Amino acid sequence: MQTKLTLRLDDGLIFRAKEYARNAGKSLSQVVAEYFAAIASPASPTFEPTPAVSRLRGILRGGRSGDEGDYLAYLEKKHR
Repeated sequence: MQTKLTLRLDDGLIFRAKEYARNAGKSLSQVVAEYFAAIASPASPTFEPTPAVSRLRGILRGGRSGDEGDYLAYLEKKHR
């Protein structure tokens, strides 16, 4: 059984939501229904990394990590 639902939302939000639905090739009702179904469903299974991602885990541990100053210095040197 389907029931009508009335929502009060900001005009701009409604416009963007309709545009999103149109770009996705769906009705706004479908988008809202999919969202409600997603938030009402049990949590999805935990993320299982691929072997390549697993090999990268911890690669930077113990190394010197850069900060914003390092990045700015790099950009200045690059664009001289």
